[in-house]
Amino acid sequence: VQLQASGGGLVQAGGSLRLSCAVSGRTFSSLGMGWFRQDPGKEREFVATISRSGRHTSYADSVKGRFTVSKDNAKNTGILQLNSLKPEDTAVYYCAASFWENGILPSDYRYWGQGTQVTVSS
Repeated sequence: VQLQASGGGLVQAGGSLRLSCAVSGRTFSSLGMGWFRQDPGKEREFVATISRSGRHTSYADSVKGRFTVSKDNAKNTGILQLNSLKPEDTAVYYCAASFWENGILPSDYRYWGQGTQVTVSS
C-alpha cells in the first residue's frame, strides 16, 4: 500500500487548507485512515481518523469543529479539510492507513504517507 499526501502550504491564521492522501496498492474501502501531525522535537500527534466505510469519524479535541476528515472510496483518496487554522496547527501532517479502524495511536497504522508541511502565520 502506498500513500501520497499533498495540499500543505503557508496560510494566515483563520484560513483554510485541504489535504489529500492518494492511496494505491489495495482496495481503499478495506482500509481505515488516520491523520497525524508532528512538530520537530515532538511526538507524532493524533488529529483524526475515519472508518473503512467512511461513516465513522473521530477527532482530537484540539481540532474538533475546525477540521473535517472524509474518504472517497471510488477515487481512492482521503481528505482532511482544515478550517479556522491557528498558528499552533503548524506541523508536518501525515496520512496513514490500516486494516483496523478508528486507531488513534501511530502504532495502530502500518502504512504511512511522506508528510506535507502546513504553516500557519499569525
